Amino acid sequence: MITASFLVILFIFLAIGLSSARKATGERNDYYLADSSVAPWLVGLSAVATNNSGYMFIGVIGYTYDVGLAAIWLMIGWIFGDFLGSTFIHKRLRAATGATKEASFAAVMARWNGEEFAIWRRLAAIIMIVFLVAYAAAQISAGGKALDGVLGIEAWQGAIAVAVMVVVYSIAGGIRASIWTDGAQSIVMLIAMTIMFVVGIVGAGGVSGVIEQWQAVPDYLDLFPQDLLIPGFGGMILFVVGWMFAGLSVVGQPHIMVRFMALKDERSMGRARAWYYFYFTLFYALATGVGMLTRVYFAELPDPEMALPTMALELLPPVMVGVILAGIFAATMSTADSLVLSSSAAITHDIAPGRLEAPWMMKAATALTTFVALGLALSGNQSVFDLVVLAWSTLASAFAPLLLLYSLNRRVSEPVAIMLMFLGVGVALGWRFVLGWNGDIYEGLPGILVPTVLGYLLSTRV
Repeated sequence: MITASFLVILFIFLAIGLSSARKATGERNDYYLADSSVAPWLVGLSAVATNNSGYMFIGVIGYTYDVGLAAIWLMIGWIFGDFLGSTFIHKRLRAATGATKEASFAAVMARWNGEEFAIWRRLAAIIMIVFLVAYAAAQISAGGKALDGVLGIEAWQGAIAVAVMVVVYSIAGGIRASIWTDGAQSIVMLIAMTIMFVVGIVGAGGVSGVIEQWQAVPDYLDLFPQDLLIPGFGGMILFVVGWMFAGLSVVGQPHIMVRFMALKDERSMGRARAWYYFYFTLFYALATGVGMLTRVYFAELPDPEMALPTMALELLPPVMVGVILAGIFAATMSTADSLVLSSSAAITHDIAPGRLEAPWMMKAATALTTFVALGLALSGNQSVFDLVVLAWSTLASAFAPLLLLYSLNRRVSEPVAIMLMFLGVGVALGWRFVLGWNGDIYEGLPGILVPTVLGYLLSTRV
């Protein structure tokens, strides 16, 4: 029954994705931007489904299982930073998309002020492809982990299943297929997380029983993380500010921002954001609650990132376990398809000397990036949480500073734009791999802040 309910929901996703092909025109703007005609509610649900990803079902729940209530500061910082960035960037990006008539994130930024940053665009595309493919590998890996944990299917087989599903409907309908399936996937994700939250509380003896069991775990209800760089309140503030920059980092994620670029007009941005933040806050709160509940049921787990599927098997009847598994798969696919389509756009629209706009070329690029991501997912047992944060922070450090400057009506030359992009990436990677401070402060904070401040000093007002 687990397999049956899981496959039924997957079939619905596939049918929705394939049905989008009826509206496909084969043109560049249709394949990569759905002709900028998407309704606000669908943009909001698609963006949040893409944002949440397998990172939420696998990574965040595993992290919360480990650290307890202190994980709430990650949620608060992330959502506040995300909201702060969206207040003055999203609408301007949609307006620039209409003005430039470009179909890729890099191309819109390259022509933001009426110039043509051709070298910057190609270098940006290379950075996008490298880290978007790594990000996609994390999503494919998350899907494989889920199948392994619930159905006992080898993780590599699950990873292949995710990749094949993504390729089939992405090639059929491009970003429209991705956005349409995101709408359905967001509903299944919310249902799955709500089921686990309610059943977890009831199974542990209600709210009072849950609290008693949390209190029995040393430091689990401590609001201050135990390994802060600076102990106490000051360290917590630094921790929250770091994750606020993780939320702000959404503006540097091509696969998410392209959803807002696909909105039918910038005047609808307020409604799209309302849908986005309502769903995002609700879902993130449920995920944090479920992560804490898993600790009630399992004192020790060899792999904390398997906490959710393990808990589902423990508490739910087979049919509902299939729903939870489908929710995890929905989260991984809703992000993986967006990542490979953004990588495909970077290949066909930004790197090639002449733009490759024949339908078969765009679809071939989509298939190629998907299978490269699959190969990376099968090459090792990386942590989903760590791999997502690495890709997320590096993309943000590369693109958020320039986007912030543009939204502040600042203009820079192409050499300065190139320097800022590589400075951001270098600071973020150096913070993580050379200094090793990423465990204390999110590397995207210095990666965004340093080039933004320098860029402001080197820029002129438009």
